[in-house]
Amino acid sequence: MPSTREKYSSERARVSNRPGAGEPLGEPAPSPGILERVPDDLRRQLPDDVVDELLAGARTEEEIVGPGGLLAQLTKRLVERALEVELTDHLGYEPHREPPGGTGNTRNGRAAKTLVTEHGQVQIDAPRDRDGTFEPKLVRKRQRRFEGFDEKILALYSRGMSTRDIEAHLRELYGVSVGRDLISRVTDAVMDDVREWQARTLEDTYPVLFLDCMMVKTRDSGSVQRKACYLALAIGMDGEREVLGMWFQETEGAKFWMQVLTELRERGVRDILICCVDGLEGFPEAIETIFPKTVVQTCIVHLIRASLRYVPRRDYDVVVKDLKPIYTAIDSDRALHALDAFEAKWGQKLPPVVRAWRDAWEHVIPFLEFPPEVRRVIYTTNAIEALNRQLRKAVKTKGHFPTEDAARKLIYLAIHNAVPQWTRTRGWTKALLAFKIHFGDRLPD
Repeated sequence: MPSTREKYSSERARVSNRPGAGEPLGEPAPSPGILERVPDDLRRQLPDDVVDELLAGARTEEEIVGPGGLLAQLTKRLVERALEVELTDHLGYEPHREPPGGTGNTRNGRAAKTLVTEHGQVQIDAPRDRDGTFEPKLVRKRQRRFEGFDEKILALYSRGMSTRDIEAHLRELYGVSVGRDLISRVTDAVMDDVREWQARTLEDTYPVLFLDCMMVKTRDSGSVQRKACYLALAIGMDGEREVLGMWFQETEGAKFWMQVLTELRERGVRDILICCVDGLEGFPEAIETIFPKTVVQTCIVHLIRASLRYVPRRDYDVVVKDLKPIYTAIDSDRALHALDAFEAKWGQKLPPVVRAWRDAWEHVIPFLEFPPEVRRVIYTTNAIEALNRQLRKAVKTKGHFPTEDAARKLIYLAIHNAVPQWTRTRGWTKALLAFKIHFGDRLPD
């Protein structure tokens, strides 16, 4: 049975013997490794003999996918051909023919234009018409970047790369010189998407909502200030996690959280079953003011961390062990019994720890009414903390942002870049069933 290389050689010889095939067909065949790098969609849409003929003169990967390589040349020819077809459709008659009636708009030569593509800079000759009424759709007037290139810039920016780094990366990878002002314009165009995203209509009911803040540095009035970025992460009826919005304020406070919740209600949210928050003072009261039926769950992890601040290092491990029966109890009565036992042992030595749990008790025990599938979801704000970790990876490379809008667009892009890593909630089918049993008619069908 002939090898792959032998079959390719025989096919190349067959193609090279065609009349008018041209000299390039006598060049050595590319290696199988290079052939494998040809995009699958190109191989599917073009017959194999055509692809072989195109590749016959290409020896290296650089000659195929590098700047000025085969794919760049194909881009040039295909774009120019498509523009010719568009112009023919616009004028209403084929090239080298007279306009209908002998008068009217005509072709008027070509204009050189440089397109920035993923294969490097491509020089094209764009056709023109005499009246200047031709508006091409594939490559619009004054368009310098081919489809897909802006997305590459935004993907790099969303990972925290500076405009200087992006400029260097594109030059090294594609051989394309892209100015930082152009990169800034591409990223600035995202602000329209941010505003639309922030104002979009939301679902009527969310089973779970997580609220948290992260701090970012922005320049304001000539000095760098820390600002709180408020984030709301919800779990929908399908178990998918969705960031409902982001808001900026000087500091984190329960008063501003009321404004956030009011905006969510104005955007269509009518009911939130459980809201998971950290231990910010006044937070539960702010939530219950806007959504009176919502069950507020204090993050157990935050409460444990806050408690351990008062514990001497020598007692640390023992206190952690004695706290565990409280939040792992099978119900609220057993949890209260465990708290009483903890107070009997540590009350005199560590009164602040006991007081922290007593003060938050009303918002500690709600998750104990649910089965393990729901407890795993709501006992902590780790879901939004995980999102914050992804966002900080993008933010930390910046040091500080020149404006609040600069922070807003990067965080927006980073949110969408992080989505595949945390969108699905494990065990949601069982959790949703428990929600329906517990909350009854508050959940839509």
